[in-house]
Amino acid sequence: MTKKILVIGGGGREHALLWKLRQTTGAKLYAGPGNPGIAGIAENVAVDPGDVAWWANFGVRHGIDLTIVGPDAPLSIGIVDAFHSRGLRIFGPTRAAAKLEWSKAFAKEFMAAEGIPTAAFRVFDEFEAALRYVRRQGAPIVVKASGLALGKGVFVCATQAEAEAALRAILVEGRFGESGREVVVEEFLDGPELSVHALCDGATFRLLPFCRDYKRRNDGNQGPMTGGMGSVALPAARVLGDIRWQVVRILDQTLAGMAKRGTPFVGCLYPGIKLTSKGVRVLEYNARFGDPETQSLVRVIGGEFPELLERCVEGTLAEAPPYPTTGFGACVVIAARAYPESRTAAKRIFGLDAAVDNGAQVFHAGTRIVDGTLCAQGGRILGATGAAPKLETALDQAYHAAARIHFDGHYYRRDIGADLRVGTLCRALRPSFFARKKDAKASGYL
Repeated sequence: MTKKILVIGGGGREHALLWKLRQTTGAKLYAGPGNPGIAGIAENVAVDPGDVAWWANFGVRHGIDLTIVGPDAPLSIGIVDAFHSRGLRIFGPTRAAAKLEWSKAFAKEFMAAEGIPTAAFRVFDEFEAALRYVRRQGAPIVVKASGLALGKGVFVCATQAEAEAALRAILVEGRFGESGREVVVEEFLDGPELSVHALCDGATFRLLPFCRDYKRRNDGNQGPMTGGMGSVALPAARVLGDIRWQVVRILDQTLAGMAKRGTPFVGCLYPGIKLTSKGVRVLEYNARFGDPETQSLVRVIGGEFPELLERCVEGTLAEAPPYPTTGFGACVVIAARAYPESRTAAKRIFGLDAAVDNGAQVFHAGTRIVDGTLCAQGGRILGATGAAPKLETALDQAYHAAARIHFDGHYYRRDIGADLRVGTLCRALRPSFFARKKDAKASGYL
């Protein structure tokens, strides 16, 4: 039995994971670096997650039985490889396997080679060549920095002028540094998006509930791209028929393709998908749990969560018993008003106690203790979450909590989950979601 668990990271995702672990295990929990919200359930260790050698040594010194990596950056520099070299068990992909995320160029070429459906694309490392391609293709078109960019390196361009500005920002001005040495230019795909999370042991996977993520800062999916302003977890069983079958096929192809290359994927594989008129298309891969998706996922995942993660590490996931899920989970991110362009200075947070009086749970991200007071300091500050058998109730819980929290310059979207109501996204998903009204009622949408 796992007795000591370390979670690398200090945001809302890591708080949510540790909250779930605390519910299902009596293990000693550590977080690196953690945050004030995590401090009540785990021991915070204030060391940079990117110092992989230090963390590997920490794992040996403290006899850590299982480590779970939250952010993408430590994966991209080989934290899993460092732990493996010390004989430590760690949930996450090696640097080579995590290349599915830290190089969008590699991921697109991988999908093309494996026959995984995705948008048509070209990869460029030179501005003029990319610009000529954009002018030939026309708009709308999508421009992406190939490397890691905290979710902010994707530009959905409605005009050629916007595409040229995006290319210039990435390739000429160097907005994303080394992450922008290459760009992926791809066709624009129309349709709703879903986030897929699958726990993987290198050969098999367990599909977690589907999520709807909201990347734009403002209501109506307007404004700049962010790391995510909210999410809704939908039980996997609610996504019926052809969509689910296509997703399972994509995951099978991905795991087989990575194993064939000698880089089996162990960890959480998170493809972002688009539901188009021609079928499911993969937008990109992530090699870890999503944020804020994890904050809504943990509210609905039942069973022995630590055991599932351990089985992934051991390669025995196929033997794991089924895990239950319960209804819908919702997360509303409370951010600084200037996010993502800038971060807030320390501002005192009010209302947290009142926020959790109706079954809600609040996860910390950009919080700090300043002179003994809990303060907002960063971009995304808190995640207000709810969970219930019906979508509407879960959203009400999350918004009830968000409305009671305030600090100077706080902001949150008012339309998280609005497109999941029957008649909007659900209609777009037919017949794979609800072809009949009674199916929607049975699934909790009505």
